[in-house]
Amino acid sequence: TTEKPDTSKDEKQAPVVLAGLPDRLWEVPVRPGDYAGLLVTGTHILLAERGEQGEEGASLRRIKITSKKVELTDFTGDVRRFALSADRSKLFVQQGAAAKAKFLIVNPAEDFPKDLEQSTIRISDWRLAVDPRDEWRQMALDAWRLHRDFAYDSSLRGVNWNAVRDRFVPLAERVGHRAELNDLLAQMSAELGILHSQIRAGEIPMDRESGVPAFLGATYEAAPNGLRIVSIRDGERARPDTLGPLLKPGVGILPGDVITAIDGAKITTVAALGERLMQKAGQQVRIDFTREATQLSRIVIPASRGEEINLLYADWVQHNREAVAAASGGKVGYLHLRAMGAGDAASFARDFYEHYDKDGLIIDVRGNRGGNIDSWIIGTLLRRVWAFWPSSTGAGPATTNMQQTFRGHLTILIDEGTYSDGETFAAGVKALNLAPLVGVQTAGAGIWLSDRNPLIDGGQARIAEMGQFGLDGRWLVEGRGVSPDIEVENMPRAAYLGQDAQLDAALAYLKDKITASPIPPLTPGAYPPLGEYGADIR
Repeated sequence: TTEKPDTSKDEKQAPVVLAGLPDRLWEVPVRPGDYAGLLVTGTHILLAERGEQGEEGASLRRIKITSKKVELTDFTGDVRRFALSADRSKLFVQQGAAAKAKFLIVNPAEDFPKDLEQSTIRISDWRLAVDPRDEWRQMALDAWRLHRDFAYDSSLRGVNWNAVRDRFVPLAERVGHRAELNDLLAQMSAELGILHSQIRAGEIPMDRESGVPAFLGATYEAAPNGLRIVSIRDGERARPDTLGPLLKPGVGILPGDVITAIDGAKITTVAALGERLMQKAGQQVRIDFTREATQLSRIVIPASRGEEINLLYADWVQHNREAVAAASGGKVGYLHLRAMGAGDAASFARDFYEHYDKDGLIIDVRGNRGGNIDSWIIGTLLRRVWAFWPSSTGAGPATTNMQQTFRGHLTILIDEGTYSDGETFAAGVKALNLAPLVGVQTAGAGIWLSDRNPLIDGGQARIAEMGQFGLDGRWLVEGRGVSPDIEVENMPRAAYLGQDAQLDAALAYLKDKITASPIPPLTPGAYPPLGEYGADIR
């Protein structure tokens, strides 16, 4: 007889052969979908499928690993998080959110249990003791390690990083507040001299007993019987989300109206108004006011501090839009990019395509806080028209190919607050000679980073990971910023008084360019007679 070889050891330590790996890939034959969180057990593949916009949670799907027909089946719904145990025998699932959240431990190889009582974990019963000093020391050491392992320069710019650890980490023993730890982390990371490094606060204690202010989104002056509304912060009327409490539909309170009382309490000063609005953000209040000799009242929902900041921003943008339109006779458009994230991509698409057919456009990235959409915006600006279709009636505008391409003159506004991806966008515009930059030199945060290195309490000592170089090999932006082509400084007092020399300079430049180099009209030639062919491209 022939003795069978012992393969148990080989099965446990099966070698992974990387050579030729792409040729051995197998496609899981399921329909396409918006999947996330792929997990694999010994018998199944688990993944989450996001539903339509507005739906809560995700659907957890399951695929049995088999040589027979593969089927994607429902496992459970309303899933917010899920994870496998180390041995892949148990699956953790969170269903629902906030107070309605349920935490479950189930067997991923079996059907999801109908009776959840035996699978539910009572998180509310858990009590975790954390010594703040131990946690702060751990975070200081973690921040040091993360810089050691992820910083863009593996030699850490020649800094003796072990010596930095020995000098700073012991100081965590003297920290008495989470905010002090942030100061310590900032000083430690600053040893590398990277302008794009950032410290983000973690679990900072909150004083929940002090008052939380609320706002109406207006300015005031004293009046004989109350506070007269001088101005109301404006926004885009076609976008109610940009409008403050007094501009919401159905309110109708106007500049010149005099506020006399809030919820029946008399108002005579701004301080009294602030006191009556304290803790009222998001709640209904009754505003009594007079308009000429008429007594009126309205129910209003005051804004929070964060919403008030957004109202100030929306008012500033709207003022610039209107000023540019008025000064140019509608020939020049204006848009501002507050940052470079998903919401800003939507903002750019909404505002850019409003102005794509104008003679001039000002893209303002002053104060831009960064993100990661510069390539998409620059790609949009690089599009060029090479043909057009005239209106069949001859009365309407022509349609270009490429469609909705901007053909006019462009300027970019920058300042010392243009940061991160905002200045990468400005640098790209300058390198590709798309438009002149107007303003002052940008911040100088040019080494790119990610959010893959958080600390244990949700804070972050963010590490600059990817140095940026031009095609000629020069190190770009970091520590220096991007210089303007037309340098214009907004002086502090003039800016306080509402003047904007940078915007004025950009507008003056565009007016001159439009006059000197008007956009050529799209004029079609005569249609050829029957039998005559179209021209070749040249």
